[in-house]
Amino acid sequence: MINRTLDNRYTILEHIGGGGMADVFRAHDKLLDRSVAVKVLRPQFTNDEEFVTRFRREAQAAARLSHPNIVNMYDVGRDEETDYIVMEYISGETLKEKIQTDGSLTVELAIRIALEIAEALEHAHQNNLIHCDIKPHNILVTRSGRIKVTDFGIARAVTSATMTHTGTIIGSVHYFSPEQAKGSAIGAKSDIYSLGVVLYEMLTGSVPFTGENPVSIALKHLQEDPKPLRDVNPAIPPIVEAVVLKAMAKEPEARFDNITEMIADLKLAQNYLRDDQTRRLSREDFPTQVLPRVTVSDKDSGNQEQLPEEQKNPERGKSRKWLWGLLALLLLGFALGAFLAYGKFWSSSEINVPNVVGKQVEVAKNILAGQNLRVSISETFNDKVPAGQVVSQYPEAGSTVKEQRTITLFVSKGGEVTVVPDLRGLNRRDAELQIKNAGLQLGHVEEQYADIPIDTVVSQNPRPPAQVNKNTTIDLVISKGNGPRKLVMPDFRGSPLSTVNTQLDSLKLKLGTVTELASDKYPPGTITGQNPAPATETTEGTTVDLTVAKGSSGAAKRAVVQIAVPEGSSKQAVQIVVTDSNGRRVVYENVHKPGDKVEKTIEGVGQVRVQVYINGILLQEQTI
Repeated sequence: MINRTLDNRYTILEHIGGGGMADVFRAHDKLLDRSVAVKVLRPQFTNDEEFVTRFRREAQAAARLSHPNIVNMYDVGRDEETDYIVMEYISGETLKEKIQTDGSLTVELAIRIALEIAEALEHAHQNNLIHCDIKPHNILVTRSGRIKVTDFGIARAVTSATMTHTGTIIGSVHYFSPEQAKGSAIGAKSDIYSLGVVLYEMLTGSVPFTGENPVSIALKHLQEDPKPLRDVNPAIPPIVEAVVLKAMAKEPEARFDNITEMIADLKLAQNYLRDDQTRRLSREDFPTQVLPRVTVSDKDSGNQEQLPEEQKNPERGKSRKWLWGLLALLLLGFALGAFLAYGKFWSSSEINVPNVVGKQVEVAKNILAGQNLRVSISETFNDKVPAGQVVSQYPEAGSTVKEQRTITLFVSKGGEVTVVPDLRGLNRRDAELQIKNAGLQLGHVEEQYADIPIDTVVSQNPRPPAQVNKNTTIDLVISKGNGPRKLVMPDFRGSPLSTVNTQLDSLKLKLGTVTELASDKYPPGTITGQNPAPATETTEGTTVDLTVAKGSSGAAKRAVVQIAVPEGSSKQAVQIVVTDSNGRRVVYENVHKPGDKVEKTIEGVGQVRVQVYINGILLQEQTI
């Protein structure tokens, strides 16, 4: 998916998360020039037309939600075989990450977060949308501390379709409700239960039920009560504990009638925490949804203790029967898995597993079948082993197993191939990110002048959309911006050498080699030729070589230059430059203080010009 553009608008940049049903990517919305989050449905769910229809319908319903505590849905679409939802991109952390970092949260903070989640759920329930997967992983905390609930729409569509077709229990086992564990109908009260679990985790730093596997955790949701909050942290007020216990009641009828009632009690708990006097009120004086007044009818309930358990709670008896059936199915599945994984465990025949690594898969299968062993094939990318050959095996060669044991062969599919992304026009940072996301490596980077912004990719090798093995290097050419200004070379021929330097400086050209040649056409010291030639197109900074007419006498000329360093800074740079038939050169350069006397004998051939500079400024000039 990386570097792919959905519907010619959303360019996928990087993977930022995902779950069992979808992957989430950061993308760039080319139309509105902003970052968005794109949730892409996994390929295994795209072939069921009824599922896709429900997915799109529920996603569109979620897109109609508008609440400050709900991640905004921007768009829903399908590009070829890919179904996707475009959402608001949130920069921050999940509530799960916050709990893992901070441990248990303060009671005040936990109540505030629970309130914001509940208000988001209230808005969703009023729009007939059930979340079905409330958990800290789906709660985003922005950098400013605002709570944003995400994953609306997909959870509802997933539950509807999969419960109809496969009977699969959907949800996160640590947070789903007892009715979800049983595969029963799910409603708004399932979200209330999950929110109670999230509040429990915020207050204690851990989930209420743990186990060795998902089945054991699901059974605890059905059978066990969570450890009392005040046993974990005695500082938690009773009213807060009561809110959590009512939300987490096993039977939906025993929970809050709706999320609005839970919000009311969360606000009462919040006010209770803010008012020390309110904390001292008795239970009789502080009735709420979860702390009603004690009445005579409540006392009569003690007679229930004399009834058998199943008469007191007939639903619990039904649950136990269902649990025994579930356990029987699990045992049957275990026996079948053991037969496939370990062979005939009642057989006394044992076999030494042969070594088939490096063999063609068909040859390996025949060898193992000849030893009365089963074969399972698992393909894997490997750029060092030719396609169709066995990379490794499990159990390993030399192991002793029962007959009919399944031997898993990992067979090479060759090097993994990827498409080279088009990096032209991207800035260097984004180009390197796309190279990394495509499983490729950054190769040689060259810089050159180009008429595009600095640090932008001019070209690349290999070019898109070539298909290459992963880890292939991609070479880039990066813009250095606009190059030196172009100009047409002037014609210096016929001009005295002494007059050319000023013109060269103004054009930002450099004086190169000056060569003297005898000439009958030009007087001594006159330019007779040049390179580059006149009218040639060139650029600033080019070096110009000149040919000068040679004088009748080639004897060297000498002169003494005397300089008095003027008043000014304590350190002044003095430079003497000589220009003659041999070219331009610096003959003296030093630092002096004001009042110093500098005397230098210079010599030159032909027409000799002497220039004295103080701190880069021309002080005097003479010709000898």
